[in-house]
Amino acid sequence: MSPDLRSSFFLEIEVANHYSGLQFSENSLKDFFFTFASLHRHSLKGSLSIAFLDGHHHSRLHGEFLQDFRPTDVITFPPDPDEGMAGEICISVDQAIEESRKRNLSVVEELSLYLIHGWLHLVGFNDLDDLDRQMMRQEEKRALEVVKKHHAWPDFRLAL
Repeated sequence: MSPDLRSSFFLEIEVANHYSGLQFSENSLKDFFFTFASLHRHSLKGSLSIAFLDGHHHSRLHGEFLQDFRPTDVITFPPDPDEGMAGEICISVDQAIEESRKRNLSVVEELSLYLIHGWLHLVGFNDLDDLDRQMMRQEEKRALEVVKKHHAWPDFRLAL
């Protein structure tokens, strides 16, 4: 995406990579978001925080804030307009590695799906019941198709 289009985007994306084996360029991650984020109307403003964590820290965060210490893939914290925050998406890289193997997908695809899923929560989608879950899956698929069409995958690499 051109710098002009990126600078006109409505959110600042802040990335914290706390997973030592994950490498990527922040520009590729931002371009990924800019490719699909406009599919849904929303009023998010400010900073969108994205954190990549190992499974242990992600589960601890899950337990601390949601009282559930079981492993999970993505945790989304809602916007806080008073703090200038559009929300936060926390990703378990370990969970993405495990699930990508089970589902025969690349880690890039699995991490991308988690990011899209988190974004959809921030713009108002939910997955608490069957109908909402079905709508969420349709929107995930639509966003993934746009990313695929524009070859806008993040350049995630795992260093072993």
